[in-house]
Amino acid sequence: MIDLYTWTTPNGRKVSIMLEELGVPYTAHAIDISKNEQFAPEFLKIAPNNRIPAIVDHETGTSMMETGAIMLYLAEKHERFLPDGDEKWSAVEWLMWQMGGVGPMFGQVHHFVKFNRGKSDYAEERYSTEAKRLYGVLNKRLEGRDFIAGTGRGAYSIADMATWPWVARFEWQEVNLNEFPNVKDWYVRIAERPAVQRGYQIPKYTTEVPMP
Repeated sequence: MIDLYTWTTPNGRKVSIMLEELGVPYTAHAIDISKNEQFAPEFLKIAPNNRIPAIVDHETGTSMMETGAIMLYLAEKHERFLPDGDEKWSAVEWLMWQMGGVGPMFGQVHHFVKFNRGKSDYAEERYSTEAKRLYGVLNKRLEGRDFIAGTGRGAYSIADMATWPWVARFEWQEVNLNEFPNVKDWYVRIAERPAVQRGYQIPKYTTEVPMP
């Protein structure tokens, strides 16, 4: 059994989607970051960086924070969603791309464009421009591909699960997915997966998956 400590953010949804895809038993615990619950001493014992999500795997005694590490751990433990050979490193490469680019940059767009518009024209332009550049990178990567790493429908991997929840906030980023047709097709393809729809609702079953 896995305890998942999470909230309704793209980072939180990465792990709940993966757990749903794996079909392993887990219990979700809501950590309401709007109420600063991530600073509670009990949570800090699991996630010293006071960020969701975090997991405790009671089968192995493993406690872990940071989404990239969690996803790699789950993929290796269950031997799923991380291809073999060169395609493995392709999945890792694009997972790192999400963690180093998509997450931080899209998050800045959310901060300055959705929640603090008018505070800094410079920041709004800088991060919106970078976000659209990253959409362009992903759109090119998806030419002739169903998924980000590897080829064919069997190539669905942690790279897709990590990136998709951030693209799911395309409206927050004021991005028209019709401008990135390969991304749009990929987004819809993943959004239609039952496990993704279930994982998107964790830990509060109140939000439908946004569709372009």
